[in-house]
Amino acid sequence: MPDPNDPQVSPDPHHAPGPHDPYVRVRGAREHNLRAVDVDVPRDVLTVFTGVSGSGKSSLAFGTIYAEAQRRYFESVAPYARRLIHQVGAPKVGEITGLPPAVSLEQRRSAPTSRSSVGTVTNLSNSLRMLFSRAGEYPPGAPRLDSDSFSPNTAVGACPECHGLGRVHRTTEESLVPDPSLSIREGAIAAWPGAWQGKNLRDILDALGHDVDRPWRELPAGQREWILFTDEQPVVTVHPVRDADRIQRPYQGTYMSARRYVMKTFADSKSPALRARAERFLISTPCPACDGSRLRPEALAVTFAGRTIAELAALPLVELATLLDAGTSQAARVLTADLKSRIAPVVELGLGYLGLDRATPTLSAGELQRLRLATQLRSGLFGVVYVLDEPSAGLHPADTEALLTVLARLKAAGNSVFVVEHHLDVMRGADWLVDVGPGAGEHGGRVLHSGPVAGLADVTDSATARFLFDRSPAPVREVRPPRGRLKVGPVTRHNLRAVTTEFPLGVFTAVTGVSGSGKSTLIGEITEDLEGVDRLVSVDQKPIGRTPRSNLATYTGLFDVVRKVFAATDEARSRGYGVGRFSFNVAEGRCGTCQGEGYVTVELLFLPSTYTPCPDCGGARYNPETLEVTYRGRNIAQVLDLTVEAAAEFFADTPAVARSLTTLFDVGLGYLRLGQPATELSGGEAQRIKLASELQRGHRGHTLYLLDEPTTGLHPADVEVLLRQLHGLVDAGQTVVVVEHDMAVVAGADWVIDLGPGGGDEGGRIVAAGAPREVARAEGSVTAAYLGRVLR
Repeated sequence: MPDPNDPQVSPDPHHAPGPHDPYVRVRGAREHNLRAVDVDVPRDVLTVFTGVSGSGKSSLAFGTIYAEAQRRYFESVAPYARRLIHQVGAPKVGEITGLPPAVSLEQRRSAPTSRSSVGTVTNLSNSLRMLFSRAGEYPPGAPRLDSDSFSPNTAVGACPECHGLGRVHRTTEESLVPDPSLSIREGAIAAWPGAWQGKNLRDILDALGHDVDRPWRELPAGQREWILFTDEQPVVTVHPVRDADRIQRPYQGTYMSARRYVMKTFADSKSPALRARAERFLISTPCPACDGSRLRPEALAVTFAGRTIAELAALPLVELATLLDAGTSQAARVLTADLKSRIAPVVELGLGYLGLDRATPTLSAGELQRLRLATQLRSGLFGVVYVLDEPSAGLHPADTEALLTVLARLKAAGNSVFVVEHHLDVMRGADWLVDVGPGAGEHGGRVLHSGPVAGLADVTDSATARFLFDRSPAPVREVRPPRGRLKVGPVTRHNLRAVTTEFPLGVFTAVTGVSGSGKSTLIGEITEDLEGVDRLVSVDQKPIGRTPRSNLATYTGLFDVVRKVFAATDEARSRGYGVGRFSFNVAEGRCGTCQGEGYVTVELLFLPSTYTPCPDCGGARYNPETLEVTYRGRNIAQVLDLTVEAAAEFFADTPAVARSLTTLFDVGLGYLRLGQPATELSGGEAQRIKLASELQRGHRGHTLYLLDEPTTGLHPADVEVLLRQLHGLVDAGQTVVVVEHDMAVVAGADWVIDLGPGGGDEGGRIVAAGAPREVARAEGSVTAAYLGRVLR
């Protein structure tokens, strides 16, 4: 690592970079909330960027350093090729010197496709297919197949029945007609569309002579079968019932069975909402032709070590690596050695419980990022900057130790590793620490410290220093007694085998265990209609919206109140503006040029499309007439640009708005802007927005709150804020259950349920259950030792 005391490599902001300067030097970074930041970060070391949520650390690491590296790379790419690559915009920065090429490993979720799997993300599937093609055991007389024949994602390999998906969708009378006591007129055929189209199908049946007023279960079986499943599409003349206010003329109506409608909608509709509705009436079952293996019979006839490629792909990677030793031919030895070397880093990163056929939409963002990290270990790149986004997310402390080893290996290969991280152990293992803050949003955006980790101890403004250097044990808090117990199980799902446990009511329970031990599966079995519980609230980390039109204000309902405030102003009333005028989704109020988006797409010949602020509204999203209406000196666009903290002061005397804002502030989201698009929010931020929305509704009876890793993406200071809210719920008589890896959170729980001892097939059972101090002494628990260190 460069010596910061060496005058030739001094991180002095005014030091002139030379040809061999070992620092990445950033000057005048102004991305998002960064305040003309100057910072020097050494190359070829492990650097951690940290700070409270919203402080600006990601804006510095990703939005500035990585974005500039990507921009420079694209300048070397042919203009035509640039059109095919997704690009981030040029960062707002004066200059950056000493910047090598960069590789970004962010916590983005993959596209929701069942064809993407652990095997495809890591390229392990390619190696396994090659093994079967070259060294597989073929039936006598069978021709040798190429590797594509072993892929369900190719025409030559996919099962023709299910097209390589492994499952087929079908309908049944029970799925299409959930309540047979209803008549067709009363809506017995729930799968039918609503509004006019559903009435049309009913009237056609009536015209065909079917009794639409008789309870469904009393109709003859033959009629029920035809109505639901026929492929016929008869055309009849329909005579609608006359409405009092209008005359409806007869028309020619074409019948479509319920099954035909559902299958057609599910396959062809461009509307996600309609497809999701149709899916509710489908029953998914393994393909009868390939038994869910997704492959043609010719590929399934080839084996290795007595197993098909589908059987090997279903094995946990740790088991697959062991089984690969069975090959004896020269080709087999070469190919299995390559496969095992590729599997090793995946296992090392704590993902050995995954199988190659595990679909990526079922993986967490942290698991996906670690899979990509494992792949990079095999790439052999050197001299690049790896920029990682919280690689410890979703990791048990035992797995974090392996992560540090992997990061050290990337550094040893001659790379610079820049990590945005909140995990204290990752910070302590860094060579260099960049602490951004001191607060969030407008209260952050400054570099408080850039240097060796120990130097942060002297920075009084740092929220990080208090947690990083305070090794005192967690304060002992009195364990609250339960007010009853909720039995769950026996659960047999994924790696859980007939697991039964009890969740105490009226207390704070933490569910722990290494990655893949079965934690999320277990709490997923806590469903509605629970004895002793009036209401179940599950708060996950899924996005609150998938387009920029969805934002914090619209999701929480806050925007409805704000628009009413503007519509109630004297100016709005005099102009006849209603509430809808102040929505950027309604034509009358939004900017006509950008349709309320705030930006326009510029198509350039031979260059990539770029996004630029709308030339008419400047990004405000509204037309000039709407923006002329103000409330306390601000128009609607200016209000949406306020942070939650600033808006709380602005609307202090508007109770309906102030209540929502106060709740958002209390869960640590004071730095977010009211109009911040949902696409810019992290999973942790989305989860806390959902929690705030629930909290502002007040308590109605006994509520059970389920949260899956609520501290993901949170700085320890933000964790304290969140825990005050969660423990406040319990003090108010509610029940809180969290899946958690942060041992400081677990230490403050009333009850701990620890699963394990390992992941995948090595987990799936209750290792220990009890108060934190009891679990810390449990034998056979991987969690115990780490919990004990916090409680000591």
